[in-house]
Amino acid sequence: MSPESLLELFHEIADAVGGRLSTVTDWGPSGLRDSQYAADLVADDEVLTRLRAAGCGVLSEESGSENLDRPIVVIVDPLDGSTNASRGVPHFATSLCAVDAAGPVASLVAHQAGGPRWWATRGGGAWRDGRRFERDAAPSWERSVVAVSGRPPDSPGWGQFRSFGASAIDLCFVADGTVDAFIDMSPSAHGVWDYSGAMLVCAEAGVEVRDAQGRDLLVLDHSARRTPVAAPRSLIDHALDVRRRLPL
Repeated sequence: MSPESLLELFHEIADAVGGRLSTVTDWGPSGLRDSQYAADLVADDEVLTRLRAAGCGVLSEESGSENLDRPIVVIVDPLDGSTNASRGVPHFATSLCAVDAAGPVASLVAHQAGGPRWWATRGGGAWRDGRRFERDAAPSWERSVVAVSGRPPDSPGWGQFRSFGASAIDLCFVADGTVDAFIDMSPSAHGVWDYSGAMLVCAEAGVEVRDAQGRDLLVLDHSARRTPVAAPRSLIDHALDVRRRLPL
């Protein structure tokens, strides 16, 4: 599949998931595992049906891995920020990232509560709602607004921070300049589905995404966990220095 056809598929999937979520009445737990909601499974079912029909391999937060030997494997978080969604907090997304033998080839992060969509293709730039963008120059660390997951250390030196609760969106916010950095403050708490879709958007926009321990972020391993940190080049060392003040 071409990058363009993958993006067309991803937009169709995001539309379908959004439609299903609009009809969900059960926002309680799934009863299958901790921190999984019934709505996560509704969203996952919609994604799997379309990815299987397209002949893609899949690595999904909710249903695990299948057909990882296919030429295209899609890493998916059907409902990133599901706790937000269950509480009525309008900050949650569907994230999809297609990977081939050379790495990420196309990705989409669709805000499912009336927000924007971000997408990217390898070498084709980063896009927000149909407009190509690159990350603007960043402010100084002392004036930066930083998105976090988990509790930050005391006196990190930044200007302000926010904790939004949906890492795929948060990373795209770094890419488009809404915030200036993202730091996962918890030790190895994120699966590859949490950041892969946004990671390609960041890369194409000129934002660096690194693991706090220097590990490879793109792993087709459902059990692997990482500690992503993202910022423009002028701020990435500041962000990593703050993260290193906490346990890894």
